[in-house]
Amino acid sequence: MKEMDKKNKSFEEIKHIDENGVEFWYARELMPVLQYSNWQNFEKIIDKAKISCENSGISVLEHFIDVSKLSKRANNAEVEIRDYELTRYACYLIAQNGDSRKKVIALAQTYFAVQTRKQEISEKEYTLLTEDEKRFYQRNLTKKGNYSLNQTAKKAGVKNFDKFHNYGYRGLYNGETADDIAKRKGLRYREDILDNMGSDELIANLFRISQTEQKLKKDNIRSEKEANKTHYNIGKIVRKAIKEAGGTMPEDLPTPKKSLKQLEKENKKSLKKMG
Repeated sequence: MKEMDKKNKSFEEIKHIDENGVEFWYARELMPVLQYSNWQNFEKIIDKAKISCENSGISVLEHFIDVSKLSKRANNAEVEIRDYELTRYACYLIAQNGDSRKKVIALAQTYFAVQTRKQEISEKEYTLLTEDEKRFYQRNLTKKGNYSLNQTAKKAGVKNFDKFHNYGYRGLYNGETADDIAKRKGLRYREDILDNMGSDELIANLFRISQTEQKLKKDNIRSEKEANKTHYNIGKIVRKAIKEAGGTMPEDLPTPKKSLKQLEKENKKSLKKMG
């Protein structure tokens, strides 16, 4: 098994889910995975993470929950020890404040930050992400959005999904199809255009996707022709909104130097070298 798979599995193995379906981690269980052997030293990192959380205007109590546990000593005596229930965001801050010389810390930053694209995060938490992390997060939302849109479009009578999506792109990108966008960006054949968008461009497309799905449902559209027309019109409406707000047209937004797939590939390579 690859090093990254083993490490990611470790983070997953110690993950807990509460009665409301919310994931959390125990600090005592996270400590050895991050290669800390001394609780006092690890708690110093937790304290730094709390300060980072507080300085960002985010509630420390919601992300670092004090809990107590009973621990058995060598003589079978039980003593009460301090622990924390940590949110994914708290784990991310701990990784950010950890010993940067530890290679596992970089892996933890990737797991707990980049993986936030798999869950909803608050606006304040989102602003703390790097541009690439925002891209991963928004890309995941567009994947989910497109999947849901496709299910709704299918019920509306859509059979040619490439054509259906191109109607949306044409509305948003002033007549450009997916192929036109790919050529303008200088992408290889069949390379995913969404993987080669910045966070702002992804947000514009996500808005197009979500509004189209709502419109198809609200108007109870049941023909492919009307569904295509709706997607095109919603794309134009989103474009008009961007223009009226004084924003940058999507085709004028810069294309990131690296695709998300390339970033993931590079991360896997760097983690493999650690093994």
